[in-house]
Amino acid sequence: MAFVTLKQILLETREKKYAVPSIGADNHVLFEAVLQQAEAENKPVILMIPGFLLKEMDPCFFEYARLRIIQSSVPVCLHLDHAASYEECMNGIKYGFSSLMIDGSSLSYEENVTLTKRVVEAARPCGISVEAEIGHVAGGEGNNNDGNEVDVDAFTNPGEAERFAKETGVDALAIAFGTVHGVYKGTPKLNLELLDEIRGRVEIPIVMHGGSGLSDEDFRNAVSHGISKINFCTGLFLNTTEAARAAIEANGNKMQLPAVLGVIQKRAREEVSHLFEVYHTQSVDLKNIAHK
Repeated sequence: MAFVTLKQILLETREKKYAVPSIGADNHVLFEAVLQQAEAENKPVILMIPGFLLKEMDPCFFEYARLRIIQSSVPVCLHLDHAASYEECMNGIKYGFSSLMIDGSSLSYEENVTLTKRVVEAARPCGISVEAEIGHVAGGEGNNNDGNEVDVDAFTNPGEAERFAKETGVDALAIAFGTVHGVYKGTPKLNLELLDEIRGRVEIPIVMHGGSGLSDEDFRNAVSHGISKINFCTGLFLNTTEAARAAIEANGNKMQLPAVLGVIQKRAREEVSHLFEVYHTQSVDLKNIAHK
C-alpha cells in the first residue's frame, strides 16, 4: 500500500544520502498537484497539514486524502505538522494521519520529554510515527509573512538531542541550526558543524523545518550533512500566489477560476519537481519498506 508512515518513508534516506520533501498541502488543489508530480517522477513525498487547522477543516478532506494516497503508485506519508498539544495529536490519529509531529520545543526540556513520550505511547500501538523538536526554530505556524530572524540561543544542543531521542523513542527529530519558519529575515547561514555533531550522536532521521528563503546550495548542503526530511510550505504558498497574480494581470484581470487554479497547480508541480532535484530524492520500492 502506498500509504506509509514517516519512519517507513525515511528509512533509506541516511544510507543513500537524500531527503524527502514534506510539503504543505491543506487543500485539494495543492494536494493533487504535489501528489501528481510525485507520481509522475516516481518519488516519495510527505503531505503535511498543520495541527492548528484541524478544527477548521472539513473532516471529509482527510477521508479524501487517505483514499487518494492509498490509490497512489508512490510511497506517501500524511503528516500532522506542529501539533501543539496531546489533544491535537489524538485528533490526528482519529482523522487517519500516518505521522504526527508534537511540538513541545517552547517547553522546558523535561516538559517536552513528558509530552512527547505521552504522544509516542498513544501513537505507536496504532502504527503511527512521531516526530518531535528539540531546540526551537524561530517563528510559528500560520502567520509568517512578516518574516522571522534566527535565534542562535535556541539552537539545538547536541547532548540534549541525543538524550531526547533515547528518552522519548521518537521516529524523527527536528532541530534548530539556522532556519526560520516563514519568510527569512537577513541572509541564511546554516550551522553545518552543529548539524554534523547532532547527526553523529542521533541515529534516527533528522528534520529541517523552515526551508523557505534558503538557496538551492543551502538545501544541498543540509542534505549532504545528514538531513532526511525538509519542510516546505511558505515558499510554495507565496510562489503559487504570485504565479496566479501574474497570470490574472496578464489576462486583463478577466481570468476565470478554473484557469487560475490550473496556473496554481502548474506552478506547484514545478516547485515540487525542483525540490526533488535539489534534495536528491530517490525512488523507493514499496516492497522494501512495507513491513519496516
